[in-house]
Formats: sequence, structure tokens, C-alpha cells
Amino acid sequence: MMQQYMKELEQDPYSYEDFVERLAWRTVDSFKEDGIHGFDPNLMHETFLQAIKDLQVLQDRQCKKCEKLEQICKEEEANHFQDIAHLQEKNKEAVALFQDLDERINFVATKVIHLGDQLESVNVPRSRAVEAQRLMAYFSEFLSPGPVVASVFSNKEEVFEAADIIQKLHMISQELPSDKFKDARSKISLKYDEIERSLIEEFVKSHRVHETTRMREIANILMHFKSYSQCIDAFIEESQMGTFVGKDIFKEILPLTKKNFGIMKEVFSNPEQVMAKFVLNIYHLKLQKHIVSNLSDKSDTSKYLRNLMELYTRTTELSTELSCFKMGSDDSYLQKLTHNIFQKYLESYISVEVKGLKEKCSTLLQKYYDSKDHHKRQIQSGGFQDFRRDLQAVIGTRANINIAQIEDYGGETFLSEELVISLIQESKQAFYRCKLLSKPADLASNAVQLLEVLLNCIIIDHVDYAVELALQAVPIPESKTQAQPIYFFDVVRQANTIVHLIEKHFNDSALPLVMSTSKHGECVMKKKFLLNHLEQKLDNGIDRALNAIVGWVKVFLQSEQKKTDFKPETELNTLSSPACIAVVEYFNDNVKHIRACLDGRNIECVMTELGCRFHRVIYDHLQQFQYNSTGALCVICDMNEYRKCVKELNSGLVITLFDTLHALCNVLLVKPENLDQVCTGDQLSLLDRSVVLNFIQLRNDYKTQKLSNFLKGMSA
Repeated sequence: MMQQYMKELEQDPYSYEDFVERLAWRTVDSFKEDGIHGFDPNLMHETFLQAIKDLQVLQDRQCKKCEKLEQICKEEEANHFQDIAHLQEKNKEAVALFQDLDERINFVATKVIHLGDQLESVNVPRSRAVEAQRLMAYFSEFLSPGPVVASVFSNKEEVFEAADIIQKLHMISQELPSDKFKDARSKISLKYDEIERSLIEEFVKSHRVHETTRMREIANILMHFKSYSQCIDAFIEESQMGTFVGKDIFKEILPLTKKNFGIMKEVFSNPEQVMAKFVLNIYHLKLQKHIVSNLSDKSDTSKYLRNLMELYTRTTELSTELSCFKMGSDDSYLQKLTHNIFQKYLESYISVEVKGLKEKCSTLLQKYYDSKDHHKRQIQSGGFQDFRRDLQAVIGTRANINIAQIEDYGGETFLSEELVISLIQESKQAFYRCKLLSKPADLASNAVQLLEVLLNCIIIDHVDYAVELALQAVPIPESKTQAQPIYFFDVVRQANTIVHLIEKHFNDSALPLVMSTSKHGECVMKKKFLLNHLEQKLDNGIDRALNAIVGWVKVFLQSEQKKTDFKPETELNTLSSPACIAVVEYFNDNVKHIRACLDGRNIECVMTELGCRFHRVIYDHLQQFQYNSTGALCVICDMNEYRKCVKELNSGLVITLFDTLHALCNVLLVKPENLDQVCTGDQLSLLDRSVVLNFIQLRNDYKTQKLSNFLKGMSA
């Protein structure tokens, strides 16, 4: 057990609670192995006592081990202190020896420097005199008439020495009077130019055979000549010769630059300036030519914008990759080169982008309507159109004719989520290019322009147009026609989906570009205004659709419900009337349709509103008949069907209204002496007394049974 305890106590992390739990469970498991059923507290107590004793023994052992280790540690510490003291003594001796040696070295160095200064003071004037004598001898060659015959200027093997001489003579000649030394200066200048050209030609030859050592020697000499820049130009021209022959020059630039930067560091004493000129040559001659040729054609706006973004992106990436090379003190050098190339394209970018987005949106919209074989037409909307529609409905109802021509396009909504997704995809690319190609100061205003194009295309040109068509396709309320399907709810469903897509796209693409700018509020308000306007039209359409549903119910009941349904002359089976069954079937179909098209709080509000209007129609309809006892049973059967029907609305208010109407129908059936009891029941006690009295007066026996006598207390 000691070994077991040691393993458990050395666990990391250690938990005493887990240790006690394991000990307890082992004890319980031992009960089961011994065949003991139940729990033995004494055995558990003994187990824990034994465990405590074992742990105490284990603690004593560990304490003894600790004491022994502490003793060993103290002995090793004492020995270590002795060793350190011995080493410190040796270190002091070494420091003293070092100081003595350093003093002797400084003394000898002082003597050497003094001796060197003395030698230099004697040698420098002598060297200068020798150099002056040598230059005077060569200068006399240029003063004498005829060609220069000194071998140093004709021997190609001594070109470096000739270059040194002619460079110094050229500097001296510039200080001499031009009248007296005109011929000499002219001959020196000619020889200067000749040697300079020879050095550059030799530099080019050395470059072609990769002799970097000789190139470095020539470059160091040419540094003191006027045409040193021509040497750099020759190097750049030779380095780029035979390159950029493929279609994709971006892939060649970085490897070429890496390769030549190594040569520059070996050859030139100023490789940073050479690299700056090397890159400038690539950007302004090679890269700019490639970009201009690819962006010269603007006839295809989409292709032009794709090329512009690709070329700008790749040029920016190239500049980032080339930034690892030193090109002087200007950290923005590559950015300036990129800006110079693309400046004229970026200045006109947003106008091209807006134009391209408009064209693409128009093309996609037209393609969609062409696929539906539909030609967009001007739609008159507003107060006058609504007034005309209402007037047609009234005239048609009273004259029993259908004068309003309703075109429902066979249920086609002229809305497409796929089309909107395609438009949003085009807009996403436009916003991405806008973020990449716009100046920081113009980014927000450019994003607003793109957002306006998108919102106008989707909300106004597509969704609003479809809603207007759907509004005109809603059946006229109370028209004497067959039941027509209500397609407007399909439009609501699709419009809701499209609005969600717009909201997500707005938050993902447009909002980040205008956040924390003055354009943020403008964008939000513009979107909110258009969506609120669309929401108002959808609300208006839903209101019309509900009116159409309950209007058809009203007209159908007026024409199909017979007086004999509620006042039969013979005893009939008390079943729901055919008119009621038809209405319930029509109503249920519309409820299912609405539930499939709406969601969230919209369903609750619309269902409640539909139920309330339906209740008003049924209530008004029932008051147009007289009821005998059999007819009262029939109307109660109808009410049961209506109650089942409205339960699908899941509206407590509507269910209460129909329960109350059902209770009102019961007053048509009860015995006269029970009327007072029924009218004062829970469901009818809260109603206005006149409502209950009006319903009781619909009974066929109201006058014959003199029911007014039973109701005197109520009317009071």
C-alpha cells in the first residue's frame, strides 16, 4: 500500500479530495469482493484509521530523507564556498597581470604611432612631388602639337592607369585659362571621352562573361568620371537583355531582381542607388508598357475593371516583395512608382466602376425578365390609383358586374432570389475593388455611390416593381367571381428573403467601408428609407389581400347561404351548411398559404388581423337571418366549424371572439325561461346588452313566445 500511496501522492496536480474518494471506493469494492452486501461503516472507519497510520509512517520516512538530503546539501555548499574563494584569489592575480601587460602594450603602440607620423610627414610631400612631376610630364604631351604619343594612352592593358591620369589631367585643365590652354584642354577632353567610352565597353564585355572582379574595378574608376551614370545604365540594360519575353512579366521581375542585386553588391560601391534605378527602369519601361497595353481597351467595362484590379494587386504585391531590397532612404519609393503608373486609371476608376455596375445590373435584370417573357411597363401607383381601384370595387359590387381587369400573371411574382444573389455578387466584387483602388479620402463616398446603384437596382427596379404588380393583382374585395388565389403572400415571402440578403450584404461589404466616417449615417438612412417605403407597400398589399379573403367570404355567404339553411320547414339532419364548408375550406387554404409565406411576429399580427376581420364578416352575416330551433342547431354546427378553423390561427383574441359568438348562437336555441341564465353567463355577461338582445330578436319565436317579457330585466 505504501507504493500505491506514493504513486497517488506524486500525481500532478494532486487533489486530496480525489485521494479520499479513491480510498473510499476501494473499500466499497472490497466489500463486494468479500461478498458483503450493503455498507459496513466500521470497516470503512478501520480502513481510514489504517490509512492515516500508513501516511504517518510514510511522513516520518520522508522527513528522515529530507533531513539527510539537507545535511548533504550543507556539506556541498561549504565545499563550493571554498572553491569560489580559491578562484577569486586566482582571478585577482590574473587581473593584475593583465593590467601590467596592457600598460606595456599602450607604451609600445605610442612609440609606433609616433614613428609612423614621422615617416608619413617625410613620405607624403615626396609622393605628391613625384605624382606632380608625372602629371606634368603627361600634360606636356597634350601641350605639344600633334597627336599624343605616350604609350600609356595607346596600350589597352594600361587602361586603368591611363584613366587615372586623364581624370586628374581633366580636373587640372578645368582650372587653367581657356585662351592660353585651349588646344590642350580640347585634346584632354577628347582623350577623356575616349577612355570613358573604352571603360564602359570593357565593363559591358566583363558583364557578359560574368567577370565581377573586373567590373568592380572599372566601376570604381568610373565613379570619378562624368558618365558614371552611363555605366549604371549599361549594367541595367545588359541585365535585362533577353528578359520579359513571356506574357506574365510579374513572374520574372522578382527572380531577376534577386539575381542582379547580388551582382550590384559585388560590383558597385553604392548598390542601393543602383537598385533604385534598376527598379525604376523596370516599372517605367517594362511594367508600365505591359499595363498600358492591357488597359487600353475600355469597351468591355467588366473586363477592364478585372484587369485593372488584377494588375494593381499584382503590382502592389510585387512592390511588397521588392521592399526587402534597400533602395535608399525613401521607404515609400515603390509606392510612388506604383502610384505614378496607375494614377490616371485610379482617378477615373469610380466613374467606370459605377457605370460597369449599372450596366451589369441592367443586363441581369433584363435577362431575367426576358426569361419570363415579360416586358416591364410603367405602373401608376399612389392615391389616385388606389381610389380608382376602390371605386371599381364599389361599382362592380352594386352593379353585379366585374369592371376591374385583374391580371395575376398566372401566379408569377417576378421576384428572384437567384437574381438578387447574382446582383449582390457583382456588387461584392465592386466593393472589393473600391476598397483596393480608392484613395483613403474617397473610399467612403465611392462606397456610397456603389450602394446607391445596388439599392436602386434591387429594391426599386426589381422588388418595388414586383410589389406594384402584385398589388394590382390582388383580387377586388367583394367581387362576385370565383375564389381566386392570393399570390401577394408569395411576394412578401420572397421580398423578405431578399431584404435579409441585402441587410447581410450591407453589413459585410458596405458598412466596413463607411464606418467611422460622415457617410455612415447617410448610408444607413438611405437603406432605411427605401426599406421603410417597401415595407409600407407590403403592409398595404397584405391589407388588400386580407380584404380580398374576407370580402370573398362575405360575398360567397351572401349568395350561397340560403334562408332555409337556418329556418328549415322540416326536421333535417343538423349538419354544417354547404356554404360554411366551402368558406372553411377556402379559409384554411389561405391560412396554410400565409403561414408558409410569413414568419416571426408577422404571422402573429396577420393571423390576428385576419381572424378579427373574419369574425366581423361572420357576425354580420349571422344577423341577416331568422332562426327556428332546427336552424339554430345548424348555425351552431357552422360555428363549430368556424371555431375549428380559427384555432389554426393560434390567436387567443380570435379564439375568444369566436367562442363568444358561439355563446351568442346558443341564445337562439335555449328555452325562453333559460334565456336570462344564459345571457348572464361567463361568456355573455361582459357583452353589451344590446348585442345580446339583437341576437335574441333573430329567433323565429321571438314574437310568438313573447320573449321580450323574459328580457325586461336585461334591457333594464
